[in-house]
Amino acid sequence: MNLPNTNQKRIVVIGGGFAGISLVKKLKDLDAQIVMIDRHNYHTFQPLLYQVSTSGLEPDSIAYPIRKILKELNNFYFRLAEVQHIDPVKKEITTAIGILSFDYLVIATGTKTNYFNNENIAKNAMPMKTVPQALNIRSLILQNFEKADDTLEVSERKALLNFCIVGAGPTGVELAGALAELKQNVFPKDYKHLDIQEMQIHLFEGGPRVLPPMSETASKKATEFLDKLGVQIHLNTIVSDFDGKTVTLKDGKTLETKNFIWSAGVTGASIKGLTEDSLVARLNRYKVNTFNQVAGFENIFAIGDIAYMETVDFPKGHPQVAQPAIQQGENLAKNLKNLLANKPLKAFIYSDKGTMATVGRNKAVVDLKKLKFGGFLAWFIWMFVHLMALVGFRNRVIVFFNWAYNYINYDKAARLIVRPYTTKD
Repeated sequence: MNLPNTNQKRIVVIGGGFAGISLVKKLKDLDAQIVMIDRHNYHTFQPLLYQVSTSGLEPDSIAYPIRKILKELNNFYFRLAEVQHIDPVKKEITTAIGILSFDYLVIATGTKTNYFNNENIAKNAMPMKTVPQALNIRSLILQNFEKADDTLEVSERKALLNFCIVGAGPTGVELAGALAELKQNVFPKDYKHLDIQEMQIHLFEGGPRVLPPMSETASKKATEFLDKLGVQIHLNTIVSDFDGKTVTLKDGKTLETKNFIWSAGVTGASIKGLTEDSLVARLNRYKVNTFNQVAGFENIFAIGDIAYMETVDFPKGHPQVAQPAIQQGENLAKNLKNLLANKPLKAFIYSDKGTMATVGRNKAVVDLKKLKFGGFLAWFIWMFVHLMALVGFRNRVIVFFNWAYNYINYDKAARLIVRPYTTKD
């Protein structure tokens, strides 16, 4: 790679998500060469991807150029590439654009969609982990409504207007709520000649309640909100197959749909090269100690969703959300400085600031340590927290005005099929 030779230590960071960005931002004054590698040249604020897919926001309002975020670092280099292999013995990584040596390596690759080895679902489902995928969903929704408005066949029209979301975690719940609001407030105006009641929204969950990671109180509130919005919730229901047209449940029941969105789980986006002992196979996450060092290696670290750290408070690892990733990145920055200064490392301790999810207009749930509530106040807190967490003043302004416009006018302004989506064969 075209990087200057240096006597400084080289720290290579793979991944520009919450963990990688929070780490590098804190290395501004470190006497080291820092190289970040990512297959996208932008950081994505993933908690708001569902709003891109449901026409609430344009993608550039939740994405921000990595080079711009880290422009204050003079010792920083960014390379657009995908890492294919790690050689811990030679201290090298292999990428699509060349080989790069490292003194310290930080893996912050996050997660990818988990289809649980179901090839049909992997081939035909719509995932929502990246900006392009969210845009695909937006295009598919709008294209199917256009087709529905032009078809005479009742069964075909119902399939085009039938939405099936698998997985009732925060992503699934938020997406179902957003679609229900489109059904209530937007589509009746856009498609005046369609019977909007033919639009059905199904939310499938293999467990006994929605929002499994959150409290019983939050789950109950979210269920009430979804019921009021007309979402059909299917609990203790396993989706076993989808062939592009027909959803098959484990009990043999079927539904016809042209809109099948998969949010049922994630798995670690690991990279080939490290020993099998360093990986928790069932999760595809790297085992790390309290300093985020990967098991068996002193100079290789993993942070964020890809890292699996067992502690007394979190015996099954930390939740795969933004806050642990951000905090691990900040703590590792301190430890890299300590390493270069021959000082002892500081163990990571997660400060749980709570979890939240929104279901729709004036409807959200919040779990704090001693307080759990839902409704308008929770929705307002959710908006404020997400607005402040966005990278860049411009993005905050754009999102704020979009939300204000949507709230006042009961509208979603980004209903554009800019890049038509072609269904997989």
